[in-house]
Amino acid sequence: MRSAKLRMVALVLTFAATWSLRPQAALQTPPRSFTVDQILSFPSPENLIASPAGASIAWTFNERGVRNIYAAEAPGFEPRRITPYTEDDGQELTHLAFSPDGKTVVYVRGGDHGSNRPGDGVPPDPSGSPNPPKIQVWSVPATGGAPKLIGEGDAPVVAPDGGRVAFVKDRRIWIAPIDGSKPAQPAFFARGASESPVWSPDGRTLAFVSNRGDHSFIGLFSPDRPIRFIAPSTSRDSLPAWSSDGRKMAFLRQPGNGGAPRPPLARTDLPWMILIADLESANSENRNSFSVVTAVTSGDKPVDPILQNPGGIGLRWAAGDYLLFMSYRDGFPHLYSIQHPGAGGRPMLLTPGAFMVEQLTLTPDRRFVIYNANAGPDPSDIDRRHLFKVPVNAATPTALTTGTGIEWSPAVTADGQTVAFLTSDAQRAPIPALLPLSGGSPRAIGRDRTPSDFPAARLVTPELVSFRAGDGVEAHGQLFKPSGGESRKPAIVYVHGGGPRQMLLGWHYRWEYANDYGANQYLASRGFIVLSVDYRLSVGYGPAFQFADTAGARGAAEYRDILAAGRYLQARTDVDPARIGIWGASLGGYLTALALGRNSDVFAAGVDMHGVHDRLPAVNPELLARAMVGDGITESDLRQTLKVAYESSPISAVATWKSPVLLIHGDDDRTVNFHQTVDLRRRLLDKGVRAEELVLPDDVHDALLWRNWKTSITAMAQFFEQTLQARPVAASPRR
Repeated sequence: MRSAKLRMVALVLTFAATWSLRPQAALQTPPRSFTVDQILSFPSPENLIASPAGASIAWTFNERGVRNIYAAEAPGFEPRRITPYTEDDGQELTHLAFSPDGKTVVYVRGGDHGSNRPGDGVPPDPSGSPNPPKIQVWSVPATGGAPKLIGEGDAPVVAPDGGRVAFVKDRRIWIAPIDGSKPAQPAFFARGASESPVWSPDGRTLAFVSNRGDHSFIGLFSPDRPIRFIAPSTSRDSLPAWSSDGRKMAFLRQPGNGGAPRPPLARTDLPWMILIADLESANSENRNSFSVVTAVTSGDKPVDPILQNPGGIGLRWAAGDYLLFMSYRDGFPHLYSIQHPGAGGRPMLLTPGAFMVEQLTLTPDRRFVIYNANAGPDPSDIDRRHLFKVPVNAATPTALTTGTGIEWSPAVTADGQTVAFLTSDAQRAPIPALLPLSGGSPRAIGRDRTPSDFPAARLVTPELVSFRAGDGVEAHGQLFKPSGGESRKPAIVYVHGGGPRQMLLGWHYRWEYANDYGANQYLASRGFIVLSVDYRLSVGYGPAFQFADTAGARGAAEYRDILAAGRYLQARTDVDPARIGIWGASLGGYLTALALGRNSDVFAAGVDMHGVHDRLPAVNPELLARAMVGDGITESDLRQTLKVAYESSPISAVATWKSPVLLIHGDDDRTVNFHQTVDLRRRLLDKGVRAEELVLPDDVHDALLWRNWKTSITAMAQFFEQTLQARPVAASPRR
C-alpha cells in the first residue's frame, strides 16, 4: 500500500508541474543534451568519518534519494553497503560515529538538520507516510547487518568504553546501550534544555550545555554526585572541549541576551572569548568553584566575526597542550594555535595567506592538521578547494592536493597512513577518495555506484569570471557556455542561497548545491549560457566582501552584484540581451524576486524557489515598545528601519514587476515560511503578472525527496524554454 501511495504522490507532483506551465511545442533536444534524471543520478556522498581503530572509513551515499551508509577498510578500501534502506522516503542519515573499536557505526535517521526552526513540533514527512515520522538513533555493525534501534533522539555521542551512547531528546540527555538491548534512560535532571553532550576521555563524566534561554552554562554530570557548572554567569557558554588528559575544559563564552537595543541598520558583532577551566581546582565547599582563565578574545573593535562563518570557531585540543581555533584576525578565516592556553601566550597563525580555511581534522597523533582551503598555484583555485597539512606548532603548511579538482571533508585513518576525503571536478560528480598521508596520487573509490548513463562526458567546464557592480565592488562567478546553437543565445543568472556560501568550478560539496550545479549543466545542455554568481555575502573572497554593509534587510546591497551579472551578460556578444532569465533558491530566491521586480527590463523571466519576499517580519517587534520609550532606539530609528526593510523586500517592487515567474516551494519549509510565497503570488496575480506555481506538499526547504528535485528542475527548465527560447533576438543590448 505504501509503494502505491508513493507512486500516487509522484504522479500528483508531476501533474502539478505540467499543469502549472503553459502548453509548449515539442523542443528538439540539443546534440549534447541529456535528461534531468541522468544529471541528478549521481550517488551523493556525505558524512565521511574515520574509525578510531584500524583503518576503516564510513560515509553515506544518497542514490536517487535512497540513503544508505557505506564502509570500507584497508588495504583495498572496497566500499560495501551496511544499511538496508531502499526507498526515496526523505529520511536523512546524519551524525555518523564509529564505536571506539571500529566495529559499530551509530547514526541518526530522520529529521531536517538543515532547518532553523522545528516546524509544527513533528519531524518532516515528505513522502506522505501515514505513520508518524520519528528522529531515531540507530547502530549497525560496520560489516553490515540489521540496524538496531537505540532510541528516539538526536546528536548521539558514543562513550569511550564503546558500550553506551548519549543523545538528546525532549530537551534532556538520555543514555542507552549501543546495541539497543535496553530502553534509553534520562541521564539526569537539570533545568533548561540540556544539549551538546561530550564524554570525558575516561568516560566517567558527561559535559553538556545547559541552555537557560537568555544565558547558558557548561555542566558536568557524573553518576552519584550533584551536577557541577563551570563558572556560571549571565553569559552564554557553549562548545565544551575536553583536553586529552581530561584535566581541562575549553569553551566559548558570549554575552547573554539583553542590553540596550542596538541600531537596527548597523552591523553589530558580539564579542566572544575562549575560556579554559582547570577541572581539578574545584573545592569541596563549592562544587562550581573551578579556576577559569581567558585564553583568547575576539579583540576590541572591529570584533572578530568568526562565529558568523559557516565553519565556526573549530575548538579542539592538539598534542603538546596546544589549543586550535579559527579566527579572522589576519583578514581571512584561518587556523591558529596557542600553547598552554591561559598562560599568557599569543596565538600563532598557522595558515597565512589571502584564502579561506574551511574544514579541518587532526591526525591521530594530534600533531598535524589536515584542512581544505580555496588556495593553490592556479588563480582559479579561489573557486576550488584543496587539501593541506600543517603542524600544530609551526606555520609551515604543505599541499596534499593540487589541480582542477575539488577536495573536502578530510578524515585520517587511525593508523595514520591514509587521508580519506570527498572529491569532484567539473565533470566528475562527488565521490570518496584516498591519499597516502606521506604523499602520492589520490585514488577514487565507489565509482561503480555512478550509473552508466551519467553524462559526465557531455558536461561543460565552467570558467571563472568577474564583473563590477555599479558601486565599484567586484563580484565573481562561474560561466557555463554551451557549444553550438545560436550565435546569440539565451542566458540565465543563477543565484545561490545562504549568503555565506561559495559556488565552485565543479560539483559542489553540499548536496543541494551539487543538485543546483547539475541543474546549471542541464540548462547549458539545452542551449542556455549560465552565469552562477558569488555576490557580496559569499565566502572565500575576504571579510569586506562577506560582511558587506547594508546587505539583506539593511539595504539589499548584494542585489547590485546580481544586476551587474545581468548587465555583464547583456554586454556579451554571444548572449541575446532580450532573453536573460534568473533563478535561485532561499536567499537566491529572494534576489531572483528582487531582480524581476526591480529590473524586468534586464531579466525577462525567473524561477524563485522558496525565496524570502517580505523582510518586515524579521524586524524585532520588541523594538516598537523600546522606541516608544526611547530605550536605546528612537521612533525615528524604528521608522527608518521599517522603511529600509520594506524597500529591501521584493514585495516593494511588485508595482514595476512585469516578467513572468515560476514560484516553487515546499509547504513544510522550516527555514523560509511558506506564507512568503502565498503572499507574493497573491500580490502578483492582483497586478496581472504571470505567476506560475509548483507546490511540494510536506517537503522542506532543501527538498528531502530526490523526486521533488527532479520535478522542480524539470519544471524550471520547461519554464525557461517557454519564456526565453522563443523570444526574438535583439539587435543590441539595452542600457
